[in-house]
Amino acid sequence: MTEPGPDLESALALIADVPDFPEPGILFKDITPLLADHTALTDVVAALSAPGRDADGRPVVDKVLGMESRGFILGAPVALALGVGFVPVRKAGKLPRATYAVSYSLEYGEATLEVHQDALQPGDRVLLVDDVLATGGTARATMELVAQSGATVHGVAMLMELGFLRGRDALGDVDLTTLLTV
Repeated sequence: MTEPGPDLESALALIADVPDFPEPGILFKDITPLLADHTALTDVVAALSAPGRDADGRPVVDKVLGMESRGFILGAPVALALGVGFVPVRKAGKLPRATYAVSYSLEYGEATLEVHQDALQPGDRVLLVDDVLATGGTARATMELVAQSGATVHGVAMLMELGFLRGRDALGDVDLTTLLTV
């Protein structure tokens, strides 16, 4: 896990707690104040990009994958910071061409994620980026999509982790970076 420095701490402090959203008993973590602050967003993108770099700061990944939907918001600027391409991982039926698909269980049913079959090449090294690691189901399914493509997961970078849900257990031994654990 990345230890937040003073600038990153200020950025993460902008995440707003919204009680009882989207339903009673849920404490929603609203990242929109962080996204609206240029300095905070810059600091977060730099921190999320770090797992995609070597010790000298050179990119060691070929692509960044962002999971629907807030993973798009964070993953695209991470890809730009690393100088690599961005690949969206979408819910079923949202991509227009041939896809790989993985279905997985949710608390209230099942979901399916897809990625274009030509988005990754065999041997590509990828960094997965999303806003929240909860149970790990979405990240695990995305890792399976990467494997179907013949690429490899170099690491996973999350803005925050809901530690009490133990999502990291679903990811195995992949390099996981989280900027905030709640």
